Amino acid sequence: MASNGSGPAYGERVQYGPEDVCYRHPRVHSFTLCQRCGRTICPDCQVVSAVGVLCPECVKQTQPSTAKRAARASRVTGRRILGSDTPVTYGIMIACAVVFVLQLISHYFGADEVTRTLWYAPLYSLPDAVLPTGMGFEPWRMFTAMFTHSTGFLFHILFNMYALWLFGRNLEQTIGRGAYLTLYLFAGVGGSLGVMFWAYLSPETINIPTVGASGAIFGVLSATLVAFRAARVNVTSLAVLLAINFGIGLIPGAAISWQAHLGGMIVGAATMGVLLATRGPRRRQARIWGLVGLGVVLAALSCAYLVVMPAIF
Repeated sequence: MASNGSGPAYGERVQYGPEDVCYRHPRVHSFTLCQRCGRTICPDCQVVSAVGVLCPECVKQTQPSTAKRAARASRVTGRRILGSDTPVTYGIMIACAVVFVLQLISHYFGADEVTRTLWYAPLYSLPDAVLPTGMGFEPWRMFTAMFTHSTGFLFHILFNMYALWLFGRNLEQTIGRGAYLTLYLFAGVGGSLGVMFWAYLSPETINIPTVGASGAIFGVLSATLVAFRAARVNVTSLAVLLAINFGIGLIPGAAISWQAHLGGMIVGAATMGVLLATRGPRRRQARIWGLVGLGVVLAALSCAYLVVMPAIF
C-alpha cells in the first residue's frame, strides 16, 4: 500500500525522534524500552530477563541485597548439611573453622582476645571464693577449648579437620547423630580433665593454657578404634596412626598438650564402651542412662579442685 506522503511508507525505516535515545548514552538512538520503567535503552545497556528487556538500574532493584543473598546462602547451606548423612561432623568442622578464622583475625590485630577467651587452663576450674587467683572461675572453658586451635601452626587445624572428616563421618553413621555429638563433647571435656589432673603431678602447669580441639579429635579416633575392635576389624593401621600422633606430643619442646590427647582418648574409648554395652533397639533407655551416668562422672571429676587442691596451693 502506498503512502500518502505524510509519513513513512510501508517497509521504510521510521526516523528517530528526539526522545529515542538511550537514557545512559544520549548520543545513541534506540527504540527499545525497559519493560519495567519504560526508559529507552541501547543494545549495550539491555539486560535480557525472563520478563523481557530491562535497564541496568531495574536489574539492580530486582536483585536481593548482599545481606539477603548471604542469608539465603546460609539457609541453603544449612539445609544441605542437615540433609546429609553426617550433619554433626560437618557442623563441628564449620564451628572449628569459624572459630579459627576469628582467632586469626584477633591475632592479626595483636590482641588474641578470641583465643584468650576460649582456651582452658586448670586455674579456671578454681573458684575465686576458694582461693583468689585473679583468673576467675570459668569452668565452661572446658567446653569452649575443644573448638580452638593453635594460630601459629596451620597444620594443627588441617590435620584435625582431615581426621574428623575421615573418621568422624563413619563413626557418626555407625552410632547415630545424638550419640556421636555426646561422644565428641565428652571427649573434649576429657581432654580438659587430662590437663587439669596433670596439675596434681606437675603443679607449675596449673596456669598454662591449652587449645583443646585435639583432645576431642583423639577421643573420636580412640572410639573408632574400640568400635572397629568390637566388630573384629583389623585395627593395626589405626592403632599405629594413633600411637604415632600421640607420641609426637611427647617429644620435648613440641609444645603439644599430650595430656589433653590422653584424656580425650580415655573418655572417648569409655563413651564408646558404654554405647557398645547398651547397643540394640531394646536397650535405648539403658544407653541413655549410661551416657547420663558417664556425664555425671565427668562433671564430678571437673569439681575435683573443690575437694583436693593441687600441691602448689
